[in-house]
Amino acid sequence: MRETSCAFTGHRPMKLPWRFAESDLQCVELQMELTAQIVRLAGCGVTNFFSGMTEGTDCDCAEIVLKLRKKNPALTLHCLLPCEGQADKWSHSAQRQYYKILMQADFVQYVSRKYYNGCMMERNRRLVEQAGILLAVYNGARQDSTGGTINYARKMGREIIVIDPVTRHIFHEESANK
Repeated sequence: MRETSCAFTGHRPMKLPWRFAESDLQCVELQMELTAQIVRLAGCGVTNFFSGMTEGTDCDCAEIVLKLRKKNPALTLHCLLPCEGQADKWSHSAQRQYYKILMQADFVQYVSRKYYNGCMMERNRRLVEQAGILLAVYNGARQDSTGGTINYARKMGREIIVIDPVTRHIFHEESANK
């Protein structure tokens, strides 16, 4: 299944220039680029999409998959959550988006029912291990979980597609396993 699978990683809204302003032109253009990349992947036979369901990129990509699934029922959304209560401290609107996605997902799996130090990193490792491709929204910050997930994907020899959130420039690293 790994050859037909893609996982998502990316920054939370507070690390993006527009923060929570989803109508900002930069945010709209990034959403369009994410949609184009997911459509392209689906056209190449990728049908299984994995989201860690963090606020921002993960949930946005999950919503895109759900919209595309209406026209292409072969697409599946797998939500891999670090623990129950992941969204408890999010805004009401972010929680509403989160639970709406979970209700429509094909599969929901937890790393752990209870939070523990490291469950988020374990979730990120499992996302990479499940998928042959990692689609990332990444600004180049070295000391954050998105960068760590990308580095783990490199170590595992995965294909990596990185979209810079500001320039929307796309960096593509082929799988070391091809």
